[in-house]
Amino acid sequence: MPIPAATFRRPWLLVLPSFAWLAVLVGLPLIFVFVLSLTRREASGTIEWTFGLTNYLRAFDRLYLLIYLRSFVMAAVTTILCLMLGFPVAQFVAAQRSTAVKNLLLLLVTLPFWTSFLVRTYAWIILLRTEGVVNQTLLHWKLIQDPLPLLYNNFAILVGLVYGELPFVILPLYSVLEKIEKPLVEASADLGCGAWRTFWRVLFPLSRSGVAAAVILVFVPSLGAFLIPDLLGGAKSVMVGGLVQSQFAVIRDQPFGSAIASLLTALVLFLLVLSYRALRQSVEGKVP
Repeated sequence: MPIPAATFRRPWLLVLPSFAWLAVLVGLPLIFVFVLSLTRREASGTIEWTFGLTNYLRAFDRLYLLIYLRSFVMAAVTTILCLMLGFPVAQFVAAQRSTAVKNLLLLLVTLPFWTSFLVRTYAWIILLRTEGVVNQTLLHWKLIQDPLPLLYNNFAILVGLVYGELPFVILPLYSVLEKIEKPLVEASADLGCGAWRTFWRVLFPLSRSGVAAAVILVFVPSLGAFLIPDLLGGAKSVMVGGLVQSQFAVIRDQPFGSAIASLLTALVLFLLVLSYRALRQSVEGKVP
């Protein structure tokens, strides 16, 4: 069916269905969660539809502030580690001359997505537990005397988050690094720059858009993650995603859980706006 000529004169008509879909499936649930956060849960478990800021004031209790801080630190460390591990991999893939080799390497990067994320997380439990593969291997090689506490702590959460989010760093960085002209790197070497200075003076500045996309794709999901902290972290390593999930599914205090979810959503949107403005200024040449 041909597209009417009037559609091309009004481009917003082309994106209207997508925006309508997002408004129904994303906008309305967010509005409902915000309205629910202003209500109050009775001792009997019912919700009293009287509006107030009680839940938001409670959300800033010291106990919950520590959970927010832990979540922010874990998300930041995950992002940094993913960038450190993903940048060399992306650069290695982009430097390949053969298209077939590039496609094979990209296939290996995306291969984990072919299996369930839940199954892959349980696989880490098998690897990291006291009787797991890692501890048994170290004991067999006599590198340790007793099993290491690798599971149900912040270390296990960090391993799971880095493993799950690493492809989201490699792919956007690869798409940017592949477009960088090779003579620029060669010119840097001809001018006496080593590998480290070439990275900071040439590769990194030219790949800022990919770095910004990678940071967003890793930091935001890591900040609200609840499956990995719940399975690998244990009760002592609660993050904000697990806190929201427990309020809805375990404690059944939906108004308070909605308040925390609304604060988390507002924080994520704020960070996205900041990153977008910084990236836009960088592209326009306002940032050296």
